[in-house]
Amino acid sequence: MQPTCNSSGICSIPSATSTNTESSFYLQQFNTACLSEFAYYIESDGEAVVIDPLRETKSYIELAASRKAKIIYVLETHFHADFVSGHVDLARATGAKIVYGPSAKADFELHVAQDGEELKVGKITLKVLHTPGHTLESSCYLLLDENRKERAVFTGDTLFLGAVGRPDLACNDSSGITKEDLAGMMYDSLKNKIMPLADDVIVYPAHGAGSACGKGISKGTSSTMAEQKATNYALQPMTKEEFVTIVSSNIPSPPQYFFHDVSMNKKITEDLSEVLKRSLNPLSVRQAQDLISQGAIVVDCRDVKDFLQTGIIPHSITISLALPFAVWAGTLLKPTDKIIVLSTVGKEEEAVIRLARVGYENCAGYIQGGVEQWVKEGQALEHILTTDTEGHLQHLKETSDNTVLDVRNAPEWESGVYGGSVRIPLSQLEGRIDELNKNHKVHVLCKSGMRATIAYSLLRRNGFENLVIVQGGVDKLAVDGFKLEGFEV
Repeated sequence: MQPTCNSSGICSIPSATSTNTESSFYLQQFNTACLSEFAYYIESDGEAVVIDPLRETKSYIELAASRKAKIIYVLETHFHADFVSGHVDLARATGAKIVYGPSAKADFELHVAQDGEELKVGKITLKVLHTPGHTLESSCYLLLDENRKERAVFTGDTLFLGAVGRPDLACNDSSGITKEDLAGMMYDSLKNKIMPLADDVIVYPAHGAGSACGKGISKGTSSTMAEQKATNYALQPMTKEEFVTIVSSNIPSPPQYFFHDVSMNKKITEDLSEVLKRSLNPLSVRQAQDLISQGAIVVDCRDVKDFLQTGIIPHSITISLALPFAVWAGTLLKPTDKIIVLSTVGKEEEAVIRLARVGYENCAGYIQGGVEQWVKEGQALEHILTTDTEGHLQHLKETSDNTVLDVRNAPEWESGVYGGSVRIPLSQLEGRIDELNKNHKVHVLCKSGMRATIAYSLLRRNGFENLVIVQGGVDKLAVDGFKLEGFEV
């Protein structure tokens, strides 16, 4: 069935299971592509549960109302690091009970389920499988139909398609537990709780490809245990020691907002409606300038073509809504940074919602009238300099005072790199900016050119004046016949 999507990028996909007239339950998956996040609504005989809800709870409440069902449980697979969950808001709105796995502790009222505990929902049963490894409380939920046949398993960040959850996020506390310890727990969880499941059980993970909660996650929204047993590297025969080495090695550093979000998910968060009411504050150009002078940061989330055609406000950071906006904002900004949104007129609320999804609530407002009003009041814009492949290569021939900066991620370099380039992943750029020569012309490139606009704005904020973006990035260079070199560690 075709997904339906709302203006905030949340797509709902009724499962094939739900169209089976012999089934005793209805299942719908919600896919928030910008976060690579999946949430689930499951209903049977007028009762419903939501698993790993996004912070905006309206979609789940409206779905339950349309189907004349009552949400009785909010099931969390673990304390999420990559987004602020909607469990508290959803429980407030519906009276549902919040459920976490063993050892979970939080500031709100919750039910700490035990391993093997069964939760009745209409005619079906959801069985708790405690699967520590990604975190200590991580749990999966096994769906049993009215005949107690195993139908689906909601694996959270324990099992992804083609991968497993990273084991390093729960190490940042006083427990002394290492990522190797957690990887060992995950090996046992997979071997004893997941692998014994029947081949036809459908696997529904909490994240898809692109999520930083695992490495090498495959594309797709669901799978079967048979497919995962055959193709998932972590489910292949190996010793525990081999598994620990593989899973705990070469893990990229987590974005800075991850630990902030874990903390928020253990607290009673402010209702999203209150965050929006406070943040959707129209600012005049003068008010915005006053806030900028006090340290506020303008986050420009227009389309990339708008950055290039009209220019950008000096010292702003350009993160287009067409990119994983919240992820990059959470990677490059601090939760305490005061943010001013600059968007295409009509997109202000979407930007604020997407910031709130990752716990960034310190938004002073948005520039009313957008960049057009900024220009109308006589304020300056900086124009972004770009070049095509021919111009890029010609400039390199004419002068030696050049630096080619590749801001792709390390795994992308394995497909080939620019000889002599400086390679700094975008997420690390500000922390490693001293590795670049301000007296050189810096040619910025990424895979396709979109991330390069973010890098350009960061470099401008840090005093680099001689910059150019290589249009189309590495992809366009390859199309134009430019040969990349093999990557050496």
